[in-house]
Amino acid sequence: MNARAVTVSEEYLASLEHGADWREEIEEFCARKDIDSAWFNAMGAVQDAELWFYDQNTQEYQSVTFDEPLEVASCVGNVALLDGEPFAHTHAVLSRRSGQSLAGHLNAGTVFAGELYLRAFEEPLEREHDDVTDLDLWL
Repeated sequence: MNARAVTVSEEYLASLEHGADWREEIEEFCARKDIDSAWFNAMGAVQDAELWFYDQNTQEYQSVTFDEPLEVASCVGNVALLDGEPFAHTHAVLSRRSGQSLAGHLNAGTVFAGELYLRAFEEPLEREHDDVTDLDLWL
């Protein structure tokens, strides 16, 4: 296990902008506030979504899109630098009107309403390529 201690520098509550992209909104917020590393939770609703699933055998992301209103029942993620820019690694559980759940890596989603809690850290974290998984991980 790789581990490191972090110090909380600031905590934020924010509303995501209606019509914005869910993940990009978090990344742009971090860029404006000069946040290089953070942990976040969020909830709300999106008008559509693109979820990714990482196929461990092929080591490629599989994309599934949903062009329908969805509740963001739970959203959790972290922020670290990727190629020098804040990247929000975002996972979500989305819910349909029927109550059916959809979950995965939330690559994109058009915000209908979103509420964000973000805890920023003093120590910058940078994603680096991991040869075993072929993913960019914070190590």
